[in-house]
Amino acid sequence: MSPTPAWPDAPASAPSDTDLTRLDAWWRAANYLSVGQIYLKDNPLLRKPLQREHVKPRLLGHWGTTPGLTFLYAHANRAVVQRGLHAMYITGPGHGGPGLVASTYLEGTYSEVYPAVSEDEEGMRRLFTQFSFPGGIPSHVAPETPGSIHEGGELGYALSHAYGAMFDSPDQIAFTVVGDGEAETGPLATSWHSNKFVNPQQDGVVLPILHLNGYKIANPTVLARIGDEELEALMRGYGHEPLFFEGGFDDEDPLEIHRRFAEVLDTALDRIAEIKAQAAEDAAAGRETDRPAWPMIVLRTPKGWTGPKEIDGQRTEGSWRSHQVPLTSARDTDEHLADLDAWLRSYRPEELFDEEGKLAEEIAAAAPTGSLRMSANPSTNGGAVLTPLRLPDFREHAVDVPVPGGSVSEATKVLGTWLREVVRENPETFRIFGPDETASNRLQAVYEVTDKQWNAELEEHDRAEHLARAGRVMEVLSEHQCQGWLEGYLLTGRHGMFSSYEAFIHIVDSMVNQHAKWLKVTNEIEWRRPLASLNYLLSSHVWRQDHNGFSHQDPGFIDHMVNKKAEIVRVYLPPDANTLLSVYDHCLRSRQYVNVVVAGKQPNPNWLSMDEAILHCTRGLGIWEWAGTERSGEEPEVVLAAAGDIPTIEVLAAAKILREEIPDLRVRVVNVVDLMRLQDDTEHPHGLSQRAFEGYFGTEAPVVFAYHGYPWLIHRLAYRHDRLGRLHVRGYKEEGTTTTPFDMLMLNDTDRYHLVMDVIDRVDGLGTRYAGLRQRMVDTRLRCRAHAYEHGEDAPEITQWRWSDEVDADLGAAAADTGGDNG
Repeated sequence: MSPTPAWPDAPASAPSDTDLTRLDAWWRAANYLSVGQIYLKDNPLLRKPLQREHVKPRLLGHWGTTPGLTFLYAHANRAVVQRGLHAMYITGPGHGGPGLVASTYLEGTYSEVYPAVSEDEEGMRRLFTQFSFPGGIPSHVAPETPGSIHEGGELGYALSHAYGAMFDSPDQIAFTVVGDGEAETGPLATSWHSNKFVNPQQDGVVLPILHLNGYKIANPTVLARIGDEELEALMRGYGHEPLFFEGGFDDEDPLEIHRRFAEVLDTALDRIAEIKAQAAEDAAAGRETDRPAWPMIVLRTPKGWTGPKEIDGQRTEGSWRSHQVPLTSARDTDEHLADLDAWLRSYRPEELFDEEGKLAEEIAAAAPTGSLRMSANPSTNGGAVLTPLRLPDFREHAVDVPVPGGSVSEATKVLGTWLREVVRENPETFRIFGPDETASNRLQAVYEVTDKQWNAELEEHDRAEHLARAGRVMEVLSEHQCQGWLEGYLLTGRHGMFSSYEAFIHIVDSMVNQHAKWLKVTNEIEWRRPLASLNYLLSSHVWRQDHNGFSHQDPGFIDHMVNKKAEIVRVYLPPDANTLLSVYDHCLRSRQYVNVVVAGKQPNPNWLSMDEAILHCTRGLGIWEWAGTERSGEEPEVVLAAAGDIPTIEVLAAAKILREEIPDLRVRVVNVVDLMRLQDDTEHPHGLSQRAFEGYFGTEAPVVFAYHGYPWLIHRLAYRHDRLGRLHVRGYKEEGTTTTPFDMLMLNDTDRYHLVMDVIDRVDGLGTRYAGLRQRMVDTRLRCRAHAYEHGEDAPEITQWRWSDEVDADLGAAAADTGGDNG
């Protein structure tokens, strides 16, 4: 492990009057540029009288939170310059985009990445015109904003992203602004507990700043109306040392406001320096560091600070009316145009910008330079600092498959042995995230080389349970937190994976939606470098939730994900242990994707040798000739297809019945591991051409498809190929309960016997010739259900089933052993 970088220890001192004057000018410049972005499309420096045609026809954006954000940015810059901090700035308020764009422009970073938006009057005009404008940039702190790793459109994730970004970044600090509207969300309320998972020796620092400006869109905010005593108790209860500041509510000299806040910020940073110094001393002595009470700041300022006090006789500053665009009629009425002119001129732009329109040099000196600029921190463009993982050879973890079905494995447990080596080889750049389910999902082999990071109290027996002050496994019973931490970790140039129960990954539907949109947009931004993919492993899945029951049975996360851009989403359903190893090696090597891998954790047969598995996964699907009965040179009469580990078993069992009962029927068996292969090649990079699709699935034969999830998704993916309506899909149709594994399949008509019935019903001529066989299948289903209800377990013909007589009978029993879901 590389030596821990030293925390910056440059001497700090209180700002002088000159410092404060310069800081205030920088803040005024940022506010001026922010207002200009919302309102103006011309005359950026007001060197002509303001006219209606200078104002945008559609006024879009949000002013209310912006001046607080620019105030904090200006003060963070002072701290960075004085202390030599390596900092990033993460904002939770959803609509502070103009303030952050303005700040990055003042630092010069914006013009470096967008040369057309130059540091002069014409560049300023472009800066203003593009904001919330067709063909321009969004109103949020979006991927287009240098220094951003977090788009504040959906609220709730600022702190979890910040902590994720600070894991394994021991010399960095994230100034993280939590809006008081955001603070009302469940994910944010939980994320205050992230301080129990930070190791002061190996991780960086998050400085939360709770910005109380009092209002949301139309209502006051809860934390702004509970009083300082109650709020302090809340923050101390979360384990923080709160520091309070209030300013901007009276006619206090602006320099005094800046002086007072600089004192509060310096107090917080001095305390952080003490914590980091103690951690360094402890590390040198080989001691663990007790969890400190990390400081946080509560900042109270008026909403819409420095904006119009009143508009049309109604309170605006310090009110919800300043949330979006206070002067909505600035282009339409002389009175509002005059109000806008006065507002803009209150910042005295003539003092801030030189003749060319560039920020005056003495004011620009308030900001850091080079990579110390928060907008140019290399970690905020994570792909630029990404180091590829050192991946061990997954083939060395292969399970032996002497014949198809000739061995049984818990696929995720096998994967865990490989992930153990991934952790061993990448001790500072790879983490596993999950909600209390790493061992439950059978990945416990990783604990042979790492622990679960835990910085709350440790009891004597905890170390035997793999709890430690430092570790590569991050577990907390909040899917939101795991998702947010992992996103922050990936966005700043590291690698990781998220292991979860399939049904409950839905909790982060909206979060992964935001991340997928981030990836889509960054694909179109030249200076944003590709990130490591967001990798899911979904286990404890729908077909093996027989102990937990209906509440745990939901495979719909796949449906949610395939709505995203085709260039971003990949979905894999490996049928056994060797294919899971091959798939996950590919996922960890990939960039700019969201990879969804669904694999069961219970003992199941292995079908493919490692060499076969690699070929199968590379193709994404394949014909399993050993399982079918088609004859060379002849079209199949029916295609049995499967996607998913349990559907694969049922398809093979159905194929075996057909082989024995209708030996002259030409059956083709196709297994799909890459679900996106079913799409047309014009719709997804992995899609098949029509000719290739027909090569696998035939041209006229009916296709009986057993699918892991909701059956209509297969129809949706393959609709361009299925011109003759040949596809008949069986899958989960929202029927479930606490029952046996096979009864669960029968409830959803996805069992082997029903698949045989489907073949008889859909192949011409079989319905009358094999009516007796069909009836036996109906009767067998009834008998299997009766056995389950009487004995509480599946019938021996299910639990002892095996593909080949070459396989010992006890393997069949092992394959059907569902175990107990220890979640």
